[in-house]
Amino acid sequence: MVPNISRSITPGTLRPKIPAWLLAGCAVLAFTPAGAQNLGNLPIANASVVGTAGQAGNAAAIPDPQTTGAVVGADLTPALDEDFNRLNRREETIDGLRTRADPDDGQAPGIRIGTFVLKPALSETFNHERQKTGDRSESRSFVETGLKGSLTSDWSRHQLSVTGEGVLQNNVSGVGEEEPRADIDAELRLDLSDETIARLRAGYSFEREDANDPNAIANAETQSGVNTYRLGAAVERDFGLIRGSVGVDFERRTYGDVELDDGTTLSVEDRNRNLGTLDARIGYEISPALIPFLETSVGKSVYDLRRDTLGFERSYQSYAGRGGVEVDFGEKLNGEIALGYETYHFDDSRLGDLRGLSIDGRVNWSPQRGTDVLFGVLSYLNPSTTPGDAGSIDYALTSIVTHELRSALLARLSNSVTLRNFPSDATSSDETTWRTGAGLTWDMNRYLALTGDVSYERTNRDRGPSSDTARVGVGLALRR
Repeated sequence: MVPNISRSITPGTLRPKIPAWLLAGCAVLAFTPAGAQNLGNLPIANASVVGTAGQAGNAAAIPDPQTTGAVVGADLTPALDEDFNRLNRREETIDGLRTRADPDDGQAPGIRIGTFVLKPALSETFNHERQKTGDRSESRSFVETGLKGSLTSDWSRHQLSVTGEGVLQNNVSGVGEEEPRADIDAELRLDLSDETIARLRAGYSFEREDANDPNAIANAETQSGVNTYRLGAAVERDFGLIRGSVGVDFERRTYGDVELDDGTTLSVEDRNRNLGTLDARIGYEISPALIPFLETSVGKSVYDLRRDTLGFERSYQSYAGRGGVEVDFGEKLNGEIALGYETYHFDDSRLGDLRGLSIDGRVNWSPQRGTDVLFGVLSYLNPSTTPGDAGSIDYALTSIVTHELRSALLARLSNSVTLRNFPSDATSSDETTWRTGAGLTWDMNRYLALTGDVSYERTNRDRGPSSDTARVGVGLALRR
């Protein structure tokens, strides 16, 4: 974590808040279950390529098995991730396989509004959490309320889809930082012809920076609230055996003030930045089940302030190239994986380049009816705010298993490991984070579900104390 002694402190307090219009506009309140993010929608949504860390696209990121909650897999949207898609991270670069539409299998049918179908879910969960860092330990009990949903058009041609989620936490006892979050995304798909599809995207998200993030402020009572605004467009073309796509994305990221433990606030506006990327992908269909591809992207990140408060020019150019293969053997086995290289070239020569090998992909496997397995791997470059450090190269590996014990009883088991590696001359410490989680969901009927989840997380650092977090939660989810 970054000490604040070299940053200017401004008087007063400012606690970042989620806009009320956003929470009201989200169609579903949900507490995400431990290790069960989007298990009901495992295939990757087709999207444009996104090439570097922090660049938002339309592809899903790998889930995080850390958070507990009370929403079953069928309620979850294609946006996977809490911690795996946290600050300074991009969504998965691979556009991947087209999502299959699942028939209504006893799930809530939704609400028809004209030519749209609204599927909301409201949840309330009670949770207990215990955190230990070195010799310091604290625990809290909190209630989490979530609203989550989707609004999808039912047109004969073209499609408009809007997905949203808002989560609020309220501590009822103990000590610990509340972690509100919100996310809303819209995509308009234009069927220009049988072979050509255009996509227009817009989105907004809010989250509070993780206290365990290397860029977090050490003595903060409340970490910075991060607002992210996204715009994107892409065109996909099928040339028979050859298929390709070209896309452009823009992202605006702003950071709220940090509330310190002495009652003052610290401005981190020097981290505010704009990011633009251009990406392309081409694939060749050897067979309907096997399509190798190549993808590349270039980007430019420009910070609002040319120099941060420590005198470093953090703006950078990004470059990435990958090659991979996507496979589709039906519902039993499908997915894709890509291997490549990416780099950040900073304007400040003192930082040096941040570069490394990238491997990204996910595989969905169903060994038997009622059992689904997700394997995912994600790599990204993570810019730093530490003086003299360019950042880290992070790798995350995840597995999630869901199994129907009964027709109305679903069990979940998840595991993940995240490796954060800094260059050898960096002052920041390498670290490894292990997460595991398990849960049960009982569908009392198609509209109401009862869930219980437990999870454990441990972070080991080469320098500095290790940290442990254990959580347990139980809740109800109401769906329509």
